[in-house]
Amino acid sequence: MIDPTEYRGRFPILDTCTYLINHSLAAMPAAAEDNLREYARTWRERGIRAWAEGWWDMPVTVGDQLGRILGAPPGSIVMHQNVTVAEAIVLSCFARPKLFGRAPAVSPPALPASGERNRIVYEEANFPSVRYLYQAQPDLEVVAVADDSAIADAIDERTLLVPISHVLFKNGEIQDVEPIIRRAREAGACVVLDCYQSAGVVPFDLAGLGVDFAVGGSVKWLCGGPGAGWLYVRPDVADRLEPTLVGWQGHARPFAFEPELEYASGARRFLTGTPNVPALYAATAGYDVIEEVGVSRIRDRSLALTQLLIDLCDEAGLEIVSPREATRRGGTVTVSTPDHAACHHELGERGVICDFRPDPEGGIRLGPHFFNTEDEVRRAVSELTEIVASGAYEKHLGAAAPF
Repeated sequence: MIDPTEYRGRFPILDTCTYLINHSLAAMPAAAEDNLREYARTWRERGIRAWAEGWWDMPVTVGDQLGRILGAPPGSIVMHQNVTVAEAIVLSCFARPKLFGRAPAVSPPALPASGERNRIVYEEANFPSVRYLYQAQPDLEVVAVADDSAIADAIDERTLLVPISHVLFKNGEIQDVEPIIRRAREAGACVVLDCYQSAGVVPFDLAGLGVDFAVGGSVKWLCGGPGAGWLYVRPDVADRLEPTLVGWQGHARPFAFEPELEYASGARRFLTGTPNVPALYAATAGYDVIEEVGVSRIRDRSLALTQLLIDLCDEAGLEIVSPREATRRGGTVTVSTPDHAACHHELGERGVICDFRPDPEGGIRLGPHFFNTEDEVRRAVSELTEIVASGAYEKHLGAAAPF
């Protein structure tokens, strides 16, 4: 088991508050500040030479480090700004002329005899940013179903993409993705697995799962901060696709500045423009510690802390709206309250840093990471219990909730 005292000194914010919001913005490793200083030093001292000395390749080299954490082969993950950009690049591979003004790219899904594929299937609890992207496409039919068990049944020969969450953001529920992946493969559809809420806290193997695409970011359990999203493309799929959302990093010879597009090989063709170098410097500090500790060990620690949360809430009479079964529980426990926004506001004033999501299935979200202690968990539940029992939250009713 992990001894959190071995790692707490690496996360400065833990000295100032009870930080249980690692499912939203994980505590910053002190090494991130060191890495950003190194970025500034490199820019100051090496100038434009820094591109040839490592900056240019960072979207791939940093992706390779993530690949070691997520079970993806070298060269199959590239870095982007966020998940919306990554999913838009995937979607652009299947664009029709009406949307993008060019012929569709060659793609793995075969068109059904009745016509072209234009259905997107996902669960209703998908993260809004993902939902909005597909809803905004005028030629797509979006089918949102109740839960993961209904997705496989909704996939048919008209289905193009199945963008699903590995772990749901509101209640931390792990989705049963393997039947969905099998059904999509049978129907000739492609799966885009959103691993934002699982990467770094729930072990998985992208190559073993066999998904066509996976996306995620570094803000949460990976402790990498904002601006470092990622896109995985299965190697045998990558060279058969031609994204129309592309930039000069996706060219086979970007510094030849050729007037016509020739795609790079593999996942590099899914790159766009100049990379977000400082964000990648910061992100590697988080990846380093996650890789060092190991996701399997983090998972064991997470299950112990979230079970303690559940047990303490049960004792206090607080309702849990997250899954109780370990196999279906991610790293977050969501607790129902009389008023989630007001209770969250009061917890913040007491130095318990967490967040909330609105109903349905919303509540106060508590996300302990491997460096949190049992005493911090006990304090959070004790404070929440007192806030609810005393009505202390009522002074915040109707007030604008802090972020």
